[in-house]
Amino acid sequence: MKTLILEDDELVGELLETVVAGIHQGAAVSLARSLSEAQQLLDSGSRYHLYLIDWQLPDGSGLDLVKRVRAGDRDVPIVMVSGRSDRESVLRAAHHGISGYITKPLDIQLLHERLTKLVPAGDSGHGSADEYLKESLNSVVQLPTDIDPIDVLDLIGRQQELSPAQLAERWREDAALTARLLDVANSSSFRRTGKPVESLRDAISSMGVAMALNQALALALDVAGKIDSPELQAQARAFHDMALQVSREAQKLAIRLGKSPSLFQQAGLLSRLGEMAVLKVLNQFTAEGGSLNGSEVEQCIGQRSQDYGNRLKVQWKLPLSLRDMIGAVHFLPKDSTREDRLVMRAAALIAGGQSDSDECQRLLRRIGLDLKPSTEEPQYGVRS
Repeated sequence: MKTLILEDDELVGELLETVVAGIHQGAAVSLARSLSEAQQLLDSGSRYHLYLIDWQLPDGSGLDLVKRVRAGDRDVPIVMVSGRSDRESVLRAAHHGISGYITKPLDIQLLHERLTKLVPAGDSGHGSADEYLKESLNSVVQLPTDIDPIDVLDLIGRQQELSPAQLAERWREDAALTARLLDVANSSSFRRTGKPVESLRDAISSMGVAMALNQALALALDVAGKIDSPELQAQARAFHDMALQVSREAQKLAIRLGKSPSLFQQAGLLSRLGEMAVLKVLNQFTAEGGSLNGSEVEQCIGQRSQDYGNRLKVQWKLPLSLRDMIGAVHFLPKDSTREDRLVMRAAALIAGGQSDSDECQRLLRRIGLDLKPSTEEPQYGVRS
């Protein structure tokens, strides 16, 4: 499903994208920040299945785009998003044939409910699972998440008491939410400074606690984000546990080396994002009527995980240093000397039960640590 979001506020635009992607896996979203940018997209021949249009823009009125779209298509869903809530404004917009009207500040639950009614569920019609994965590769992909909307609503109710540090600590082991918040913060940061945001805490600080909570709620309302198929669910849980274990081992090593563990923890947490994304898309494939067997699932994971992982690293604008650390979990060139990469590879081996392997012991020596194998819980001592 192709969606055009016309919104000059970057964070609101990213929030709308999260909601749309949660309702319809495979959504290809175009974000325009001005009326002229949206007009150019239509001039290029782009056509969409859903429009979310802000009213007041830096260079004109969103109603002008509504008129243009309606002149050629009387049925496509158009939702006006506006800070205007008076009856006259609502009636004026309705006169131009909009499908819905949402006022700011956004009520995420209401927005999710309205869009769910407007956007029909798709059907598979994509042939094989691999063909479906190919088609979905360049769409908006969000990882499965176990976030409970009730918990997020509770946090929203007392957001004045919460700091970015508290939220970062609460969400530090949730790969889907960590990835999305880094994505949103980096989109804004790159435009302003050209530099990436590297930590979850900084990402929340950048967008503000209120917006971070809205992003969390949008992700929590992503019903398709929960893996429904028992087989896919088991796979997702296994990959999540793998990533969590790597994250914890990397954190331990970083602390022993006197380094801040935040970035190491995040690299481990995101180390299976490709596999998780493939499982999310396969879950949508089965929800739309597609069929899978065990061997197909394994084949799709083996063939597509790297593609999806690389795609998401770019889509989410992850810092190059973080991308390299994630990559080191899976493969480390022999001539690599970067300590952060050595730590991540060692953490992956320890998490995989290979702490006694020659490779792991060699890596630990290179970063100046000794692994003490005498206890059940690995302990690390700094070499003098």
